[in-house]
Amino acid sequence: MPCWNTKIELMPRPELERLQLRLLKSLVKRAYDSSTFYRARMDAAGMEPDDIKDLEDRTKLPFMTKKDLREHYPDKFFVVPKREIVRYHASSGTTGKATVVGYTRNDVEMWSESLARSLTSVGLGPDDVIQVSNTYGLFTGGLGFHYAAEKIGAGVVPASTGNTQRQIDLIRDLGVTALACTPSYLMHLGEVAEKMGISIKNDTDLRTGLLGAEPWSDKMRDRIQDWLGVKGINCFGASELAGPLWSECEHQSGIHIWGDIALVEILDPKSHEPMGPGERGELVLTMLQKEAFPLIRYRIGDLTSMEVDKCACGRCHPRIRRLTGRVDDMLIVRGINVFPSQVEYSLLTNPEVGNEFQIIVERTGALDDMTVKVELKPEAFIDNMAAIEKIRERVEHTLRSALSVHVNVELVEPGTLPRFEGKAKRVVDKRKI
Repeated sequence: MPCWNTKIELMPRPELERLQLRLLKSLVKRAYDSSTFYRARMDAAGMEPDDIKDLEDRTKLPFMTKKDLREHYPDKFFVVPKREIVRYHASSGTTGKATVVGYTRNDVEMWSESLARSLTSVGLGPDDVIQVSNTYGLFTGGLGFHYAAEKIGAGVVPASTGNTQRQIDLIRDLGVTALACTPSYLMHLGEVAEKMGISIKNDTDLRTGLLGAEPWSDKMRDRIQDWLGVKGINCFGASELAGPLWSECEHQSGIHIWGDIALVEILDPKSHEPMGPGERGELVLTMLQKEAFPLIRYRIGDLTSMEVDKCACGRCHPRIRRLTGRVDDMLIVRGINVFPSQVEYSLLTNPEVGNEFQIIVERTGALDDMTVKVELKPEAFIDNMAAIEKIRERVEHTLRSALSVHVNVELVEPGTLPRFEGKAKRVVDKRKI
């Protein structure tokens, strides 16, 4: 079993929880003493740092949300002198105004340490060449994977985004074994490679995909494996946390959240009551070691479930399951909750369906109408209109059964829907609500 930091990664749970409590106490005291925001929130909740006696006492602490970050733009959350900030990053702003995050040297080291553990747990190391096809710049994905890959001794190809044909040439010519990007971009890369007469599975050494930044389903993972010969590893992070931090291990039974770096809670999004193991709810994270930009009980908005049993790899750190979407990504169509990941999963159960789809929601009178545009595979896009209509009816039935809501399906020609180098934008909501 590969480990980067054996002492921490294989630490027994009782010892890990004692470490977490020490880190939590230190974090809360530092935030209370250094942040007017946290002091005001804790005072309003009638608590002081000394009230943290055990890990369960974290529930006494107030929540923090993205709204708080936006209201304190750009740097009102920083709790260290400006001279200690060695780097700035910013969120993509896909769900609202961008948020700026500052990093001390220790923050950058913690970030790369966390992801180095994750990459090692997948089996990557000095013998690998890792191509980073996430954006370099204010977005954290590119530099996050870059620093971690160098830390474990792998060769790094800092390709960033764009110029897909050149990316494919680099993968083939440099013997790239792992690729960091969004799952939708990997699928697009596979399509372009085939047009170039290149098989990712047969003509390259690429075998590991470090995939994240957007929700994706097990069906997409299966398709990536079968079609491209690439093992899709689910990765997770966010700009405000530090960037990409965690991934599944080689057993792929959930994303390991290193307990010395973060405390994990899964709560009911409405009541804020804790959910049990395996129950889906909103992910809440407390970052235990961040210096410049502390995060305590941060409601990140992602929906997932948590497992606390020991992983087959021997690690006792908590694991979160595949993200099914975000609280703010959820569509309510005719009173039914719909997530893009549900649509993707259902679509990919149909063998004729391609990799790209788009959800369009409109309001006609008092009722919502949802249309799903989906590309057919080239071999399924034929002149036989009766056969295509049968496929359309079957896909429509699959979606209606899975979502419990009326869905219109429009089958379109391969290559006609938008492609994205970063996060895929699957939803066009035209309603004025």
